[in-house]
Amino acid sequence: MKYLFLLLPLMLVTTANAQEIITAERYLETVSDKYSGIRDYEARIAIRSGSSEMQGNVSYLSPSFLRIDFTRPAEQVIVFNGELLTVYLPEYRAVLNQNITPSRRSSASGGASFASSQGLSLLRRNYVASFVSSPDPVRLDENSNEEVVKLRLARRSISEGFREIILSISPATKLIRRIEGRTIADVNVRFDFTNIRTNVGIPELRFLYDSPASAYMYNNFLFRDTD
Repeated sequence: MKYLFLLLPLMLVTTANAQEIITAERYLETVSDKYSGIRDYEARIAIRSGSSEMQGNVSYLSPSFLRIDFTRPAEQVIVFNGELLTVYLPEYRAVLNQNITPSRRSSASGGASFASSQGLSLLRRNYVASFVSSPDPVRLDENSNEEVVKLRLARRSISEGFREIILSISPATKLIRRIEGRTIADVNVRFDFTNIRTNVGIPELRFLYDSPASAYMYNNFLFRDTD
């Protein structure tokens, strides 16, 4: 019996080491590792900002190619080829172009760019992660049967565009199902990704955009300079 008391502390230490503690930072790292192995993906995307909602199809090609072909509003397009951001607004027959430096990539392509290896690297560097409730899956919405792991990201610096970001991650695939952000102007923005298909062989040609001949061209609509 006396040896049992000597062995008990050793048994407790061994058991504790055998059970890996999953922290929010570690979980976010596993998601980032998942996206580092994704060369490209396609998905349905729904973007909600305040009371307005947009829907379309998103294409991504590593490291920083992004295209959204909208069905709502119909024919609207956003294309980013790593250097040039182009937005076509069919309602105004306007094409907006902006040259983008590496330091402005995340702000130019918006929250959708966070669903990538580079975007997740920025989030890990600029935000502190914690679980919304626990590492266990919870319902995506109150009335939904879909379960996700939810991470809350709090900004490290006031210079970040989002005060707080909530990532909803599929526990089975480690893919981002939803991104919710609260901007510095207290506007809630949400990006939903569904029907995600990874590594389908998207060519760079998809990110070349031919502007309609009748459209008006506006250059450098976001920034006055590209420094």
